[in-house]
Amino acid sequence: MIRIRTLLIITFTVIVIVLSFVLSTMMARQSAKVIENEIGHSLSGIAYQMADKLDHYMWSRAGELEILATLDTFQRSGNEKQIQKLLDQLKKSFPAFSWVGYTDTKGKVVAATDGILVGNNISERPVFKEGIKGRFIGDVHDAVLLAKLLPNPSGEPLKFVDISLPVIGANGQVIGVLAAHLSWEWSKEIEKIIVAPQLEYSKGLEMFVVSKQDRMVLLGPQGSVGKTLQFEVLDRVQSGDDGWSLLQWPDGKKYLTGFAYGDGYLGYEGLGWSVLVREPEEIAFSPVDAMIHRSLVTALFAALGFAVIGWWLAEKISSPIRGLTVAANRLRNGENIKIPEYRGFKELLILSSSLRSLVESLVRTESALDSMTSLAQSDQLTGLPNRVALENYLESTLQHFDSQEETLVFMYLDLDGFKQVNDSLGHQIGDLLLQKVANRLKSLNRSLDITIRLGGDEFLAVRRLSADDAVEESEKLAQEILLSINKPYIVEFNQISIGCSIGAAFYPKHGKNPTEVIQLADECLYKSKQAGKNCVSFADSAENNKARNEA
Repeated sequence: MIRIRTLLIITFTVIVIVLSFVLSTMMARQSAKVIENEIGHSLSGIAYQMADKLDHYMWSRAGELEILATLDTFQRSGNEKQIQKLLDQLKKSFPAFSWVGYTDTKGKVVAATDGILVGNNISERPVFKEGIKGRFIGDVHDAVLLAKLLPNPSGEPLKFVDISLPVIGANGQVIGVLAAHLSWEWSKEIEKIIVAPQLEYSKGLEMFVVSKQDRMVLLGPQGSVGKTLQFEVLDRVQSGDDGWSLLQWPDGKKYLTGFAYGDGYLGYEGLGWSVLVREPEEIAFSPVDAMIHRSLVTALFAALGFAVIGWWLAEKISSPIRGLTVAANRLRNGENIKIPEYRGFKELLILSSSLRSLVESLVRTESALDSMTSLAQSDQLTGLPNRVALENYLESTLQHFDSQEETLVFMYLDLDGFKQVNDSLGHQIGDLLLQKVANRLKSLNRSLDITIRLGGDEFLAVRRLSADDAVEESEKLAQEILLSINKPYIVEFNQISIGCSIGAAFYPKHGKNPTEVIQLADECLYKSKQAGKNCVSFADSAENNKARNEA
């Protein structure tokens, strides 16, 4: 017959091992889904950035030609030399313009960059046929004749994008056509800017830009350009369904693929380019596999450790029974002994404590895994904490907050003049400017402070101050922020100056709920905007709101 001690040891060991592996497997699978979703959204975000940059670039170049066509130089006939000079200056300023020409209404080129094609008639080419009707932006194509006339150090086939539009004279009639060929090489520069930072983490990342009509690969890995990509997912992309999915590509391999559709920018309707960003399944999901492996190894060691503890507990529990058995046998053999008395069953108490420790340990393991798979608590662009970090900060701070001795000041910040920077210099410059602003704000933080980016050009600074000098310290801090933000920035060799409007409110003075205080600070921000910007407005129950201009 099986002994009680052996039965308890086997029972404890099996229960601990099964429980550890079941809970670890469930937590690992749940965490894996979260991580997979994050990776997929990351690839989709890269595809969206590329589509947006391509459309923004085409919109910018078309806008430059439209501005050029309105100059008086183009309105006067017989002014070919001045037109030639303007076109050469445009190409010098924007090398992406491989060729820019001006034709008469018959299609004869009367002026062009570097004199190329001057005197030739291009009336049969789409760039003239479509351009004389209205603004025309053509898809990527080869230009055999022009390619022969342009320098080509790389020796690779040159590809161009056409932009043309009619030039309207003072009488309101079409007097010519302004046409340009953009070198497609600029798209590779945009790809490098977007993809290069990602290659630090993934060597298998690849990007495809596919045309709408014939689904030809316009930009992609070596050997894929010029080939037609027959892929069902392109139907989803061209219908505007941005996202990500695990797909089997025509080469038979599976890739985690993010996709986005180029639907234009502002007044530019776009050419309908589809952007696909793919990563091999084994590379994309390697962090997931590593996490699952670590979870299983941890569960194995935990199970073995608790199995040893279970053996020791079983020994402790069975010991009184064995003592009673020995005593009973000795009595049966005629020995005059007393039956030992075991009070309290302390061993059982130890067992229950160990089981509780086991459960608590497994719960801590689950909590640790949840923490590993939780969303990052920092803004991806600026590195500042985000709203999740703010919530955690407030939760931990208010647990040990003395409302009689302390106060929290919430400062709602909005940059003055940032939109003009974005519109005039582009989103890339705007993003770099936001990073520099964030660095200045972080330099003003103390150990108990937090500054987060709410979104766009809005920030929230939270400072923990003594209640006695909260107003004075807040005013001093606001002035430090204004002075810091107002200092000029150098971004991509551009000197930029911006301002900052601030709205401030105090907790718990202006609200028992931090949300109410933040909303009040936001309202005070608009008071600062109305007061002329670049100032701070404090919420005050006795004096309402008062604006203090920059010192």
